Amino acid sequence: MLRASLVIVAVLAACGRQHRGEPTAPELRPRTAEVSAGQKLFRKFCYQCHPGGSAGIGPALNNKPLPEFAIRTQIRKGVGAMPAFPDDWLDDSEVAAIAEYVQALRASPKSR
Repeated sequence: MLRASLVIVAVLAACGRQHRGEPTAPELRPRTAEVSAGQKLFRKFCYQCHPGGSAGIGPALNNKPLPEFAIRTQIRKGVGAMPAFPDDWLDDSEVAAIAEYVQALRASPKSR
């Protein structure tokens, strides 16, 4: 019984929260004007919940294999606790730029 209790405690301790701090790798350097614009918009609208694309209040974005249209849909419609960002907040080109930036984050070395 004692051995089983110790195993359960060890398993629960190993399943603790993963680190949700700032990314430790260098920041992504945008290669296109659209990714650069997406980075600025991401910092303004998304960074509070997804710092650097990593998990924060919201889930990590830099490890999700979502196509661009799915990212744009999530931004527009919101998912779960994520708020929706309608046209009066972000126009279509701004949503596309954020989606490009999220895809660039996923491809960057710090995301791997």
